[in-house]
Amino acid sequence: MTDHEYEILDELYFVISFEELKQRLTLDESELKQTLKSLLDQEYIKCFSNVSDELPHEDVNFENNYQNYHYLVSKEGLFAHNSR
Repeated sequence: MTDHEYEILDELYFVISFEELKQRLTLDESELKQTLKSLLDQEYIKCFSNVSDELPHEDVNFENNYQNYHYLVSKEGLFAHNSR
């Protein structure tokens, strides 16, 4: 797990929007997007259309909608984050 991945997972213990995440971290948007995509590919995070509606993994259109999503660490992501 990279330092950026760890830092992002640290913020995702509660559902948070992309904009909030961007404000809390020192990453530029392209770096944040790339790292979120990596975490999503590893199934370490889940995407939500809003604060309460989780999207099935196959319905996530990350490239076009990453800025509109909310994010939450997954069970697998919690294990990875806490075992570092």
